[in-house]
Amino acid sequence: MKDLVTVIAKALVDHPEDVRVNVREDEQVVTYELTVHPSDVGKVIGKQGRIAKALRTVVTSAAVKNESKRVSVDIMS
Repeated sequence: MKDLVTVIAKALVDHPEDVRVNVREDEQVVTYELTVHPSDVGKVIGKQGRIAKALRTVVTSAAVKNESKRVSVDIMS
């Protein structure tokens, strides 16, 4: 799942070398913290958050098959 988030994010940004994904697991939630270059934050979020919402939808849909926990994606700068 971490690789999925990384591949999608690298395709969206101008500085793919600055894309980092950290995984934080709790008892019920797996959180993927996406960190990008400060100038690329807007590209990952998109107008009115549409790209961020689509990214979260793809990850959540893929996690239904693999994860027994809830999945969330947080975008950091």
